[in-house]
Amino acid sequence: MSIKQISVFLENKPGSLCAMTEVLAKHNVDMRALSLAETKDFGIARIIVDDIFDAAAVLADEGYVHSVTPVLGVSVPDEPGGLHKVLKIISDAGINVEYMYAFLGGKEAEHAYMIFRVEDDTKAAAALRTQGIVTVDQEEISNL
Repeated sequence: MSIKQISVFLENKPGSLCAMTEVLAKHNVDMRALSLAETKDFGIARIIVDDIFDAAAVLADEGYVHSVTPVLGVSVPDEPGGLHKVLKIISDAGINVEYMYAFLGGKEAEHAYMIFRVEDDTKAAAALRTQGIVTVDQEEISNL
């Protein structure tokens, strides 16, 4: 189970992020999650959207340099230690977490959602499922 994430490369200057979100809004692309990382000259907006194909097409048509990457979506119990439990399972499976970010929402108010970029999505998802942790796929994200 994986989710497709779009990484959009943006100049690190005032208005760049706003211009990108305007393009997405104008084309009715609904963002589910966003993470922004930056360096001195550029930034990377990592976004999870309701319709990956439409969003990627819109960004390409508007001249945005972007890539689509598989990531792992996990429903994390919204309780003390919930994230630690997930990270422990991933760590014990010998899988490195490259980066992660969170978002709230959806029908399950008692859960938060984490997006993980790991070395092996399939292995991480299998390890989590054996311990009762729910992973989410693109269709589920689209319906949140």
